[in-house]
Amino acid sequence: MVKIQQETQDPHNMPDELIFFVNGKKVIEKNADPNMTLLTYLRRKLGLNGTKLGCGEGGCGACTVMISRYCIFHEKILHYAVNACLAPVCSLNSASVTTVEGIGSTKTRLHPIQERIAKSHGSQCGFCTPGIVMSLYALLRNTPQPNMEEIEDAFQGNLCRCTGYRPILQGFRTFAKDGCCGRKTENGCCMDMKEENKTPTSTALFDPSDFRPLDPTQEPIFPPELLLGRNAPRKQMVFKGEGVTWYQPSNLSELLNLKAQYPNAKLVVGNTEVGIEIKFKNMLYPVIIAPGWIAELNVVERTGEGIRFGAACSLSLLGDVLQNAVSDLPPYKTEVFRAVLEQLRWFAGQQIRNVAAIGGNIMTASPISDLNPIFMSTGSKLHIISQEKKRTVPMDENFFTGYRKTILEPHEILLSVEIPYSEKWEYCSAYKQASRREDDIAIVTSGMRVVFQPDSHRVEKIQLSYGGMAPVTVMAKDTCTALAGREWSDHLLQDACRLLAKEMSLSPGAPGGMVEFRQTLTLSFFFKFYLTVFKKLEKDLNDNNNFHEAVLPEYESATELFHKPPTSSVQLFQEVPPDQNPEDFVGRPIMHLSAMKQATGEAVYCDDIPHYENELYLALITSTKAHAKIISINKSGAEVTPGFVCFLSAEDIPGSNVTGVRNDEQIFAAETVTCVGHIIGAVVADTQEHAQRGAKAVKITYEELEPIITIQDAIDKQSFYLPIKTIANGNIEKGFQEADHTLEGEIYIGGQEHFYLETNCCIAVPKGEDGEMELFASTQNTTETQNFAANALGVPFNRIVVRVKRMGGGFGGKESRSVVLSTAVAVAAYRTGRPVRCMLDRDEDMLITGGRHPYLGRYKVGFKKTGQITALEVSYYANSGNSCDLSHAILDRTLFHMDNSYKILNIKGTGYMCKTNLPSNTAFRGFGGPQGMMVVETWMSDVAETCRLPPEHVRKLNMYQEGDLTHFNQKLEAFNVHRCWDECLKKSHYQERKIAIGKFNRQHRWKKRGIAIIPTKFGISFTLSFLNQAGALVHVYTDGSVLLTHGGTEMGQGLHTKMIQVASKALGIPTSKIYISETSTNTVPNTSPTAASVSSDLNGMAVCNACQTLLQRLEPYKESNPGGTWDSWVRSAYEDRISLSATGYYRIDDIGYDHEKNQGRPSNYFSYGVACSEVEIDCLTGDHKNLRTDIVMDVGTSLNPAIDIGQVEGAFVQGLGLFTMEELKYSPDGNLYTRGPGMYKIPAFGDIPAEFNVSLLRDCPNSKAIYSSKAVGEPPLFLSASIFYAIKDAIMAARAESGITGIFRLDSPATPERIRNACVDQFTKLCPAPEPGTFKPWSIRV
Repeated sequence: MVKIQQETQDPHNMPDELIFFVNGKKVIEKNADPNMTLLTYLRRKLGLNGTKLGCGEGGCGACTVMISRYCIFHEKILHYAVNACLAPVCSLNSASVTTVEGIGSTKTRLHPIQERIAKSHGSQCGFCTPGIVMSLYALLRNTPQPNMEEIEDAFQGNLCRCTGYRPILQGFRTFAKDGCCGRKTENGCCMDMKEENKTPTSTALFDPSDFRPLDPTQEPIFPPELLLGRNAPRKQMVFKGEGVTWYQPSNLSELLNLKAQYPNAKLVVGNTEVGIEIKFKNMLYPVIIAPGWIAELNVVERTGEGIRFGAACSLSLLGDVLQNAVSDLPPYKTEVFRAVLEQLRWFAGQQIRNVAAIGGNIMTASPISDLNPIFMSTGSKLHIISQEKKRTVPMDENFFTGYRKTILEPHEILLSVEIPYSEKWEYCSAYKQASRREDDIAIVTSGMRVVFQPDSHRVEKIQLSYGGMAPVTVMAKDTCTALAGREWSDHLLQDACRLLAKEMSLSPGAPGGMVEFRQTLTLSFFFKFYLTVFKKLEKDLNDNNNFHEAVLPEYESATELFHKPPTSSVQLFQEVPPDQNPEDFVGRPIMHLSAMKQATGEAVYCDDIPHYENELYLALITSTKAHAKIISINKSGAEVTPGFVCFLSAEDIPGSNVTGVRNDEQIFAAETVTCVGHIIGAVVADTQEHAQRGAKAVKITYEELEPIITIQDAIDKQSFYLPIKTIANGNIEKGFQEADHTLEGEIYIGGQEHFYLETNCCIAVPKGEDGEMELFASTQNTTETQNFAANALGVPFNRIVVRVKRMGGGFGGKESRSVVLSTAVAVAAYRTGRPVRCMLDRDEDMLITGGRHPYLGRYKVGFKKTGQITALEVSYYANSGNSCDLSHAILDRTLFHMDNSYKILNIKGTGYMCKTNLPSNTAFRGFGGPQGMMVVETWMSDVAETCRLPPEHVRKLNMYQEGDLTHFNQKLEAFNVHRCWDECLKKSHYQERKIAIGKFNRQHRWKKRGIAIIPTKFGISFTLSFLNQAGALVHVYTDGSVLLTHGGTEMGQGLHTKMIQVASKALGIPTSKIYISETSTNTVPNTSPTAASVSSDLNGMAVCNACQTLLQRLEPYKESNPGGTWDSWVRSAYEDRISLSATGYYRIDDIGYDHEKNQGRPSNYFSYGVACSEVEIDCLTGDHKNLRTDIVMDVGTSLNPAIDIGQVEGAFVQGLGLFTMEELKYSPDGNLYTRGPGMYKIPAFGDIPAEFNVSLLRDCPNSKAIYSSKAVGEPPLFLSASIFYAIKDAIMAARAESGITGIFRLDSPATPERIRNACVDQFTKLCPAPEPGTFKPWSIRV
């Protein structure tokens, strides 16, 4: 039993004891803090660090735990997954909490869930893994034999940035009762598939027969003590914290008394809204009332008119009850219920639905509520109560009185909601459109209901309600009035659309933006409703001779609800030769060596390091202006906050305030801020909460200056970093003269947030003498972290040691931008002489650290009518932000990839780095290459369309051949794109599917499919030639164990695993004898960043070099004792006083590029790949489904096929986000709106291709890297452009239906908004786009 001791208090004012259980152990908290979440309590007070902080807003699932309670209302034990980052610890009285540590451990035994996610390669960086494990654990506690759909639904609230999700689903499929993927071949199961070739290939990355079975009887029991007290009468509980009092009333009378006493108090059940308001909107609620125990608020009963739900009933319960009602009742009575259930399918994630209350959803009065429009359109009844009276009101157009306001008086509460049965001749539907299908806030929602006169198609009453079209949920009253009494016909449809377009109009600068799209959706939703009702009427009136019309067959698909087919996949890789030594693990699909620790929560990340006794916390103070002079900084407010230690600014830096890759930045802005999020100073305090409160209390006065925000602003004002870069080859004028056609165009490619699950974190520990300091950092770049901290402190580099165990993802975001935090933390530790910690909140990290550069590409291309390219002139404009950072190297790589895989004899590319007032953009997987190639494939598609030729024909026609010179005059050797292309065409059955898609599109007007096949050629090396070097250090101990250190950092990509495989092969010993502890600057100095996909190449060679040195030293002992063992040879060498420690070093020779002469070898070699993707779009809403992707990737001779396939899939899904979903939104004055998973959407489990097949190209050894392997981290990312161009292909089919042909512009990402707006039809024409320049938009394209 864990007892938390607190100071003695006045017994008359003592708060209640909070009693709950964690992993079977009783916790008695004598002074529970209403401000504290369960996540903070677990990590800080109980030391259970397996549960992670990913976002703090319930949007990523990294903090998922299971809560178990005995429910007195249902008389059973309930197990459910929750977000610990939102759950107040005060809400847990009499609950049992199970964390990832409580179900299994590497020290005892792994739970089957933990074992399977590890062995199926479903954990890369591992930061999301505990949350994913616990989501499935909660499902299996309730449903020991789920089906695959239930497993996929359990993960709606979980995100992973590394794996691409496929291996997680494949591993967990083994728990499903329908466990086979269902993909059959002519030879039976796909797992038994054999390729017809001489090289042995395998599809098995893991063996399910190795898995321990799941035994539900072995799960921990619910604490008997909580069962014994289940019938004891409850009493009101009170918990007091700093500025907040939490009341938990035990009955309705107590609740009404409290609400009368504190009319402005917030009622909290799930805390899914109030928790976010307090954390992110700085709302203060001195009194919080938690009414979750009250019987009347938990009631569920069927009445004569419908089903009544107490306001505290969870959305999960709502769904279960309605699902049962749909099964029990005649279909005509459950129209409303089915509409609500359709909305609940896509309402947040499982963790939120488990705790969010139906009453909270209504009373939050969100204008984009998923459920309120259906409640409003159906006239659901709301029962309201106060101490004085009860009343019942319909939820109609008068219920919401303003933004986030209702007709309830402050002292009233919502008691229950009655959802009505539908009547005969009544039809209901609900619709929602969001940026992402799963776990996303709505753009527009709608609830629609129509009642017909009996046995007719004449409208008696119609109710159309919309969310997302005003500050409140609204009813289209004028339209409804005009349609009453009309017959359900095409004339009604046309009038309804015309009326809705007028009534549901938005001002051009309306909050939320997307004005044209939102207005069009109101019509699209009605059209879907019209057709759906038409179908039902047709069925119900089939004996009525007055109703002859029918829904056209090609229109049928518009009535279908969104359905994603079950996922299936095949992975093909080359098996190792049969005679390979069983202890030689190179080439084998071995598990990530930290996977089991990650699955159990034992893997230590930066913020998991135990707190030092006298540790302090730092919070950053950032600019709220994009460009301004700092007039004054008033820190007096911070100085009086609890726990305040000191304030830091530019004046407090002992060394140099100048920092940045190009020395063009400041650690703390001294006089001028140049972006929103520019770091001005910091507050250091005793806790994170106090530091953040102090930082918010600092007041800064500015004199605003004119900002430059967008690429177009920079072009207009010629605001560029110099030099402007150019690569040219051939005779551009001659090339255009030889062309039959010339095309000009442009494409905008949006930026991308890294969204590593672990935000930037650093702990600085001063050593007390000679300026020594130790930095624990989540960074890809230990050397730069060391150097920048030393410069800031004014000490030599040798006084700073930087240590990295592992990162929870990086993707380039921790290559050069992590130092903005680590340097500030180092200064704080120096100034205070105490250890200082800071882990950025997700919103801070997204605001401060920048991301992938947005690009504008302008092109002019000349070509023959055969599709042969004769000339290309292209300009790239990259939005670099307020400092150079790595923009020079990124733009270089863009220009090196402006050909993709195509031979263009006459070519000229120019690159501009736009200097703007945004946070500096930086490295991101692909490093400028994807943007360069995206422009290539845009004009390539345009050329094919202009020539009326198949795109795959034009692409193949223009491809390089073996031995060709690139536009930068590097010879292509082992050019495997043609092999990848032909294999991908064959494996994907491209031609047959293209014919089938044509047939599908002729049969469906409002759903269209598209297909595209795209190649990639990606150069491998650092653009800066001096970075192409690496070091290693290998210690052999006298027991034969080996400690390996190298210059690379582990961020989930499996680098440490591969390096151990390399050392194992080089030394001829099992991998179990080799260990990597961490990466540190005091073991391997002057390291290059872990980036550019070359870490295995460079560090692998350095490790091998060190191992060869050791082998040479051991050779005499092996020769003198050939029958000996590794251990005996090591012991003999030690006794002979032979050094058993060796450094290794490697550099890539003959690499570099001369810009003046346009010659050299900027890349050591190239990686190649081809992907074919098929999609289906909904022309009415802009939704799309990724139906199938086939990838063939050249990774040389794979060091580890499991890791390499994981990298291919992870990169592809990250690219899928870049090109179809992830959109950064800025205000016109440079303020970032998208600061968390609530508004910024990365791909989720449901977004990956339903059929996802990856093959590693066989028999393609690479002579330029360790053991014939190739780099794999970045090259596959661009292959996801195949999804983008498949979408474009589908849009083209939709436009053709509207009589529009020819090329059209589609910018990236291809969001639902862009897809819908491009599918021009009669509805879009009713909602014309406002004229640019006539209004101030809510958001702008930067």
